[in-house]
Amino acid sequence: MSFVIPDDLAPEIYPLAWLVGRWRGFGEIDYPGIPQAEIVQDIVFDHDGGPYLTYTCTTSLKNDDGGAGQVWSVESGFWRVAPQTPEGIELQDFQHPLEIVLTEASGVLTCYMGAVGNGRIDMATRFAAATESGPEVRGGTRMYGLVEGELMWAWDLAAFGHDLQSYMSARLARVED
Repeated sequence: MSFVIPDDLAPEIYPLAWLVGRWRGFGEIDYPGIPQAEIVQDIVFDHDGGPYLTYTCTTSLKNDDGGAGQVWSVESGFWRVAPQTPEGIELQDFQHPLEIVLTEASGVLTCYMGAVGNGRIDMATRFAAATESGPEVRGGTRMYGLVEGELMWAWDLAAFGHDLQSYMSARLARVED
């Protein structure tokens, strides 16, 4: 499925243009101390003309009829192409440096650094912080990829006293408005 770059999209974020829109799909949670579960995800990447994308993601547990049941998590944030490559980030051909700030309803704030190019995003935490009652999260990595028109993504997490390992993944299709 092709996409059209919105007329009012800031040129600075053209490398992220393929994300703009609504995505919905299914995946799973599988992490020590958390019961394995199938999930339904709704993700929206949007813009208001500024040099960033807005992001919201609602993850729900899949109910018996295959739809979205109890909400597991909600996160929101901003994605932008960095004006310069941060120290320690090595880019390959056709990649651009990326900065992402995410907040979770559970009380976690995470800053990610990474790269976008060729329909793929790789990112890792620069830092993670939590409110007093928020969960203990030490870091994580995420990978997003556009595969045959679908958004595939995986999240590895270091939290709750565990080392970095697979936490959540999903496969989402673009939802036409």
